[in-house]
Amino acid sequence: MKPYDYLIVGSGLFGATFAYRARQAGKRCLVIDKRPHLGGNVYCADIEGIHVHQYGAHIFHTSDKTVWDFVTSLVPFNRYTNSPVANYRGELYNLPFNMNTFAELWGVRTPEEAKAKIDEQRAEALAALDGREPANLEEQALCLVGKDIFCKLIKEYTEKQWGRDCKELPAFIIRRLPVRFVFDNNYFNDAYQGIPIDGYNVLTGKLLEGIETRTGCDFFKEYKDSWRSVADRLVYTGPIDEYFDFRFGRLDWRTVSFRTRVEDTPNYQGNAVVNYTSREVPYTRIIEHKHFEMFGQAVYDNPKTVISEEYSAEYKPGMEQFYPVNDARNNVLAERYRALAAEEKDVLFGGRLAEYRYYDMAPVIARALAVAVF
Repeated sequence: MKPYDYLIVGSGLFGATFAYRARQAGKRCLVIDKRPHLGGNVYCADIEGIHVHQYGAHIFHTSDKTVWDFVTSLVPFNRYTNSPVANYRGELYNLPFNMNTFAELWGVRTPEEAKAKIDEQRAEALAALDGREPANLEEQALCLVGKDIFCKLIKEYTEKQWGRDCKELPAFIIRRLPVRFVFDNNYFNDAYQGIPIDGYNVLTGKLLEGIETRTGCDFFKEYKDSWRSVADRLVYTGPIDEYFDFRFGRLDWRTVSFRTRVEDTPNYQGNAVVNYTSREVPYTRIIEHKHFEMFGQAVYDNPKTVISEEYSAEYKPGMEQFYPVNDARNNVLAERYRALAAEEKDVLFGGRLAEYRYYDMAPVIARALAVAVF
């Protein structure tokens, strides 16, 4: 008899949720992670009494009641509502695009005035196309929201994110842009939203409670060729191309790096997330972590704050993979790897890296719950 029913590679939300369900079903699991901590990208560091989102802002949001009931049965969540602000060369705009944004842009006061302004600019963009479909992201965005919003809040920010001119990016990246003719700064339309009280590490701890885990453990160095002697089945959440030794070539990714520092002030920017949409600022946004969990007087009870500048870059080996590049080349390559994965005996590929698909937190938990059937 093998020591484990499942060897689970990666302790992010997919691996941890699968392990939780497997343990409930009486399965013996070993969860390994090459990082020095558990939790994958939702891991939080404790700095100055503040839970710092080590791998970027993670705001849990969903309209899937099953997922919400699942996570809140494990840990309580706070009432955080994501309401980012955009800074364009010192001008501040609310996101998503709503009446507050339009009032600041154009001085309009009613939904009718705002809609008329956007329709006027959309008409200009559609006339320029002369009946053809938008050929790139820039043309698509202009047809959706017009030149003012595009130039101040989309163009340069998107080019920083992707490292490419908007004319070089495919139109499908931005098929929809939320435009709201109400004074509502809530970024998400989901029914449920919040942050785990005391941080995401508590959620990870609940998911992996009673399960054997090993950190600093590299699957490819320690288990790739021998895992079948250890476990009956493998749950793999790492990069799919790496699992197959890059047989067809490497998949492309965008990566993100962070410059995190302590500021000797209780309130640095007044918001958890401020996007910097002009190219003159090298980072895409600043995250002020205390605003995810501290509200009202609690913000000032801690005299310090922690901020992270976020920088987007092209992925190179050795970096963290964040966002799949969904262009024609990578889509074809990913399908070839997925076909190989489908033939792999006793191996389940799951999560963002292993499926080469971008997942928010709630959908990746939903996916894990769906496949964790015993």
